[in-house]
Amino acid sequence: MALPGLAISTDQGQLGGQGLEGFYRSGRRVLSRCQVRVAGREPLPVQARPTAADRARFVATVRVSPGAGPDPDVVVERTRHADGTERITLHSAVARPLRVPVEVALGTDLADLGAIASGRAGPELPASVHDSGLRWSAAVGGASVTADPPPTDALASAGLLRWEFDLSPGGTAQLELRVRLDGAGPVRAMGRAATNPLAAARATGDHPAVQPLLHTSIEDLQALLLRDPAHPTDTHLAAGAPWRCGLAPADALVAARMTLLLGTRLAAGTLRTLARTQLRRQDGQSGMIPGPRRDAGAHLPAGCTGTEATLLFPALLAEAFRWGLSRQETEELLPTAERCLSWLRAAVGEGTYLCDPQPGGPVRCETQAHAHRAAVLGADLLDAFGRPGGTVLRQWARQLRTVFREDFWVDDRGGGRPAAARAPDGRLVPQLGATAVHLLDTGLLGGGEQAPGLLDRVQTEQLARLFGSPAMDSGWGLRGLGTKEAGYNPFGHRSGAVRVHETAVAVAGLAAAGYEKEAGSLLRGLLAAAETFGHRLPEMYAGEQRTDGSAPLPHPAACRPAATSAAAGVLLLSALAGIRPDAPAGTVTLRPVRSAPLGEIGLTGLRIAGAPFSVRVSRLGLAMVEEAAEGLQLGS
Repeated sequence: MALPGLAISTDQGQLGGQGLEGFYRSGRRVLSRCQVRVAGREPLPVQARPTAADRARFVATVRVSPGAGPDPDVVVERTRHADGTERITLHSAVARPLRVPVEVALGTDLADLGAIASGRAGPELPASVHDSGLRWSAAVGGASVTADPPPTDALASAGLLRWEFDLSPGGTAQLELRVRLDGAGPVRAMGRAATNPLAAARATGDHPAVQPLLHTSIEDLQALLLRDPAHPTDTHLAAGAPWRCGLAPADALVAARMTLLLGTRLAAGTLRTLARTQLRRQDGQSGMIPGPRRDAGAHLPAGCTGTEATLLFPALLAEAFRWGLSRQETEELLPTAERCLSWLRAAVGEGTYLCDPQPGGPVRCETQAHAHRAAVLGADLLDAFGRPGGTVLRQWARQLRTVFREDFWVDDRGGGRPAAARAPDGRLVPQLGATAVHLLDTGLLGGGEQAPGLLDRVQTEQLARLFGSPAMDSGWGLRGLGTKEAGYNPFGHRSGAVRVHETAVAVAGLAAAGYEKEAGSLLRGLLAAAETFGHRLPEMYAGEQRTDGSAPLPHPAACRPAATSAAAGVLLLSALAGIRPDAPAGTVTLRPVRSAPLGEIGLTGLRIAGAPFSVRVSRLGLAMVEEAAEGLQLGS
């Protein structure tokens, strides 16, 4: 993947036009079929391996000489790039000259991804010979494939290009196919441009998954980067491939927040992009960052991601300022944050709770957590710039903490639990789910202090115990819903599947609150899952219990990669060091996980206050700064 380019295939290497297979550009399938035959035979696949986020390598073999025994005569190597380029190389494996005919069968339906996913893609379109390849046309536009070297023969009716190559003993021959959508220039991956907003951080350590997880996470984030066409200096993350290759406001803000230790440029670009979408009309939605509805499982109606995005905006801006976003950039975005906070106060009105969706929806637990964090961090930000409103926000947050601890706590024989929501009639929805992790995610204030949370110390301890129980900890991460809850489904989006970013938030929140045993168990489970997925964590996977020799079951509807799961890999490792900067005050505080669940770990190439930052956590859980901005002091 190198958005807006995307290539999907099986590990056989051939594109057969089945299912989602094909080259895509901006959500449209440019090429659905690309099948190679050598000497009239389909090569036998022997290896498929992604070599980077935007390319993969497929190796196959062919026997072209009859009666020559089991050894292959020709090795066929295909290097496929998400930008629409495929390089096919033939390597002779014998000590005699070979004359090798090659055929490539091509086809496309020019269907959009939504139609393909729902089974509504039409038949392949007729081709015409075009320059040194083939071309297809439809009402939605056209596409072409050009070949270098040009084919010796092109059959439009069959969609075939043909060559004959002479291979010397041990020699090679190569051809390149270039797939293009009419009117679209070459794909330029944002993550490989000079404007890449993410620092090239590196990780070392005792645990073998540390280095590849961070490397793959950053590569996937780079591949998901998009640029606002009207404001090309502003970049943000697409939600994930293949289903959500566009901007999803809440996901983009969550991912930008989890990757602040890679620099503040992604956060700034995301905030500026979303500030331009803020509603300014004269009604109850004025000040909102719009977003679509999102399924909330069997027990609650769909929620509004716009509510979450509106509350995340001031929180991300406040934390980005602490990580080193310049005072000027922060001040430029402050009016948008103020409008988000004004919307919050208006939506709450004379009451205490924020309903979602507005108006008249349930009072969701996680929505109150987002709202409380926005108020506390937003008040801190307003004070830092001498703006009014901080006192009122803190007073409301204090009131919310008081009533939430009483109204949202369900007493039971096991010690109690936070309710998932309060219905409009006041009835509690008692199911225990992973959305409660947001009660642990309080946010960063000045001086490296964590903001207060909605739960008291006893309730937080009970929630940590519940997250560490077999009902919630699958061994691969945190289930979306406890196994003992009605409606549990290990594949359920919000009712049992492990959602990677929620597990990472749980690890960071538990570690910050001092519950290292539970944090370490979830961390090790997620790292074990990452290894089975080649360190490219999907958005979610089934919440079935881990057993000896098992592997997590992939979810068929999950994005992989996804912005929030790739960013989760960054957050997981940074949580071990407990990095808490206050760039305006010129300090950084370290609160490492003392139990060092992964042994020694080193993180280099991070960015705090606009300068490189490196830290190492020893096997004894002691953190040491190895590189930092000049003048940045270690806080207590």
